[in-house]
Amino acid sequence: MHDAIKQRRMLRLVKSSAGMKDERKTIVNSESYFKQVERYADQIRKTRNADEIIRILDVVLSETRGLRFSDEIFSAKEQVKHAEEKIESLKNELEQLKGLVQTDQMTGAYNRRGLDEIFKREAARADRNGQSMGIALIDLDDFKQINDSLGHPYGDSVLINLVTVAKEVLRPSDTVARYGGEEFVIMLPDIEMEQALTVMYRLQNSLSKHSLIRGDDLVLPITFSAGVAIRSFGEPLNSVIGRADKALYQAKRTGKSRAIPALT
Repeated sequence: MHDAIKQRRMLRLVKSSAGMKDERKTIVNSESYFKQVERYADQIRKTRNADEIIRILDVVLSETRGLRFSDEIFSAKEQVKHAEEKIESLKNELEQLKGLVQTDQMTGAYNRRGLDEIFKREAARADRNGQSMGIALIDLDDFKQINDSLGHPYGDSVLINLVTVAKEVLRPSDTVARYGGEEFVIMLPDIEMEQALTVMYRLQNSLSKHSLIRGDDLVLPITFSAGVAIRSFGEPLNSVIGRADKALYQAKRTGKSRAIPALT
């Protein structure tokens, strides 16, 4: 019985202590280790934050790499080595997935998740440096009619074309994000209202020059309306977009294909 206990598979978890020459070694059996891994797995299941999942995987990977094994449990060592490789692979895949879930797959613009992340960073920088930020909410004019008369594939190409043209017109520091359907948000760091409106007019003009050709070789002009708001110090994204949305409504009511400044 004593020999059976002595030969039981064990893992030695080595924890280094700063400033100490000797290592403190804690011996835990494989059941305890895998219970600990299961607790991390449960944490992963409960979060939808990619950064938090990556952080948990980093902890698991670090602890797995810190394990030391006795000579008698070579097979367990091989299993944990395999687990380490799987964790590393999962982490890399998650890093790639994180980039994908921040992007609208059809248009290549950022999606709402990506917009939120970039806004947090840019808003913090703007507040820190005392700079303004412009938020434009744009909506393609008569887009439902385009979809109904020419089909959804053509409608998709219109959305893609808008993003392509916007990326050519905007500065490298600007951001275009698909907000929903045919609505897009354009984030313009370090800009005032007059400049922001000029950017919208330039984008409208450029879009008119890149109008798509229909199957019958007729050019269909594509226009959009926009509401433009300048963010106040500390103002959250939903508040700025709310003001821009009211201005967009006015642009639609007063003839479309125009940009209206939002009230402060």
